[in-house]
Amino acid sequence: MAGTFAVLGPHQVGYLDYFGSGSETIAHLRENGRITVMFSAFEGQPNIVRLYGRGSFIRPGDPEFDELRGRFSKDRTTGQRSIVLIDLDRVQKSCGYSVPKMALVEQRDILDLHQEKKGPEAYVDYGQQKNAVSIDGLPALGCL
Repeated sequence: MAGTFAVLGPHQVGYLDYFGSGSETIAHLRENGRITVMFSAFEGQPNIVRLYGRGSFIRPGDPEFDELRGRFSKDRTTGQRSIVLIDLDRVQKSCGYSVPKMALVEQRDILDLHQEKKGPEAYVDYGQQKNAVSIDGLPALGCL
């Protein structure tokens, strides 16, 4: 079981994607499929890990969505836009010597609470209304 990020196979990872900050990732995956995910260590050893690959996304209602969704935390489903899948081409580790040391004080649940308050019905047409295109005009959810 994982949280919002999961290793799905020897060369595949995925993460849960929620409404709330535009549709840039989906639009750029549709355009050319390339994606990079970066993880930084803010405490302990100063490391950065980058995952490079080709991405795709699975939307609620797609045939494989429910099976994949079971690989992540079931804590929250309201406002979920997709599962982003990444078929890895390369994994690179580098120093994080300039990454500042930081401490996690607590998780923020503001988006979770906001989306739960709105309820699932608020997101039925949200993608078409608010995430139709990216900020640079690329098609995102408007043409699905």
